[in-house]
Amino acid sequence: MNSWLLLNSGKGDAAFNMAFDDVLLESAGSLGAPVLRFYGWTQPAATFGYFQKISGVESTIQLRPLIRRPTGGGIVPHDADWTYSFVVRPGHEWYAFSALESYRRMHAWIQSAFAELKIETELAPCCKKTLPGQCFVGYEKFDLLWRGQKIAGAAQRRNKFGLLIQGSVQPPPLSLARTDWENAMFVVAQKQFGVDWANFLPPENFRAQVEFSTREKFSKEAFNRKR
Repeated sequence: MNSWLLLNSGKGDAAFNMAFDDVLLESAGSLGAPVLRFYGWTQPAATFGYFQKISGVESTIQLRPLIRRPTGGGIVPHDADWTYSFVVRPGHEWYAFSALESYRRMHAWIQSAFAELKIETELAPCCKKTLPGQCFVGYEKFDLLWRGQKIAGAAQRRNKFGLLIQGSVQPPPLSLARTDWENAMFVVAQKQFGVDWANFLPPENFRAQVEFSTREKFSKEAFNRKR
């Protein structure tokens, strides 16, 4: 069995949520096992890709606050969406995948979780472009679709610390509880990847690192307007 770590960190503000994932990535090597984190939002917000220009973002979406993500991709509105992150260390199987393959595998995992709940979805075979820079307007190859509508997208970053995938699921208009989907994600990982889940216990000073990154990086105008 593969030991993976699980964390449901509840709701946070946008800067805190991005800082938390950033610290997870920086800690991937020392954590040893992959970490799957579920989280939510204390207020509506939008995140945008690390490499996007703030001028284009500000003119495209009215939602505030606007917080730059540690991953790439485009603009994502957040409120009641189901957000998650997945982190692996260098040397792990997922770290060796191409960006396209890790993207496909992440959404295939989510697709299988929806299948456990008797909801049929599909991986987008190609692209549908509409407004540039907005993740949930149109779709990219291997985004997850329900009846032709994008319901799950993700962004990623791979560096010397590890691989971070940040994803948003905007569920179809069905009577579906988030906890049921999360449980289905656990079940699929056990069946398909041979995962043995354990609770993630943050190492010493982890929370202090997150609070510092929230305050000194992701809450700073200089960081969010760096491009």
